[in-house]
Amino acid sequence: MNIPRCSFPRIVIIGGGFAGISLAKKLKNKNIQVVLLDKHNYHNFQPLMYQVATGGLEPDSIAYPIRKVVQTFDNFYFRLADVKEIDTKNNKVIADIGELKYDYLVLATGSKTNFFGNKEMERNCMAMKTIPQSLNIRSLILENFEQALLTNDIDERHSLMNFVLVGGGPTGVELAGALAEMKKAILPKDYPDLDVRKMEINLIQSGDRILNTMSENASTKAEKFLIELGVSVWKNIRVTGYDGRIVSTNSDLSFDSATVIWTAGVQGNLINGLAADALVARAERIKVNAFNQVEGYDNIFAIGDIALMVSDEYPQGHPMMAQPAMQQGRHLAENLIKLITKKELKPFEYNDKGSMATIGRNKAVVDLPHYKFSGVFAWFVWMFVHLFSLIGFKNKAVVFLNWVYNYIRFDREARLIIRPYKKKQMTSFTTDEI
Repeated sequence: MNIPRCSFPRIVIIGGGFAGISLAKKLKNKNIQVVLLDKHNYHNFQPLMYQVATGGLEPDSIAYPIRKVVQTFDNFYFRLADVKEIDTKNNKVIADIGELKYDYLVLATGSKTNFFGNKEMERNCMAMKTIPQSLNIRSLILENFEQALLTNDIDERHSLMNFVLVGGGPTGVELAGALAEMKKAILPKDYPDLDVRKMEINLIQSGDRILNTMSENASTKAEKFLIELGVSVWKNIRVTGYDGRIVSTNSDLSFDSATVIWTAGVQGNLINGLAADALVARAERIKVNAFNQVEGYDNIFAIGDIALMVSDEYPQGHPMMAQPAMQQGRHLAENLIKLITKKELKPFEYNDKGSMATIGRNKAVVDLPHYKFSGVFAWFVWMFVHLFSLIGFKNKAVVFLNWVYNYIRFDREARLIIRPYKKKQMTSFTTDEI
């Protein structure tokens, strides 16, 4: 990989997501050598990908070059690489661009879509874990309406205009709300010769409430907002199959849809090489102790979605969200310095700052540790938090201006079919997609 060797300890970070970037920033200009590896040269702000998928934002508004993040860091190196394996015996990382020795290794590889072993769903559903996948969804949505204009087959037109979202978590809820707003304010103007009123948006949740990781009040309010927007919310129904046209469930209910978007779950994005004892099969996460050390290893750590830190308060590990990832990244940076300088490590303590979801214009729900609220104020809080969390002043400015324009004009300028998407080319949608 052409990384010069120096007298400082070498820390290799795999992954430039929330956890990896937070760790890298905290290790800035220390007496160490840091190498960051990622198969993309940009950091992706995943919470706003649904807006890319529905034409609210362009992808470069939520992506930021990793090299620009680290360009002022001393003794810091970035390599565009797809890591294939870890050689734990020889302390080596094996990637498509070569091999690299490490003194300390940090796995921050994030998560990928979890289809729970259903290969048919994996083949035929759309996922939304990467920017290319979001662009595929945007293209397919618009292509469906273009095709609906051309067909005289009523059943085919219904299928093209029927959107099924599987999973009632924040991603599914926010995407459903965005599609509903497109139906209400944008598509009727773009397609005046098409009866857009017949467009259907179905949100399917296997549990008894949507947003089940938030409070019951947030779930109830979010469902009410979605129904007001015209979204059909189906609870206690599990999708069992999708052949590319018919969505089957564990009930008598079925859906005829050309577009099914899977937001029902995620799992750890593992790399080969770790001992089986360190892995948890259910969610493919890596077991770590209170210091984020991988079980069975002294110099390998895992942070973010890939890490499973079990405690009395979090028996299933911390939620696979941005806040735990960023906090673990910053905390591990301090512990790595302590480890190198032979000081006592400090256990990680998660500071739950709350959770939130937006359902549409002036509609959001927010759960803070001591306050829970919804509506217009919650919507402004959601916007402020997400705007503040973006990396780069330009991205913040562009997103803010887009939101102001969209709010005033009730419009979304980025509804472009840049690269046509063909469903017959569909294979498998994971974070490996290029």
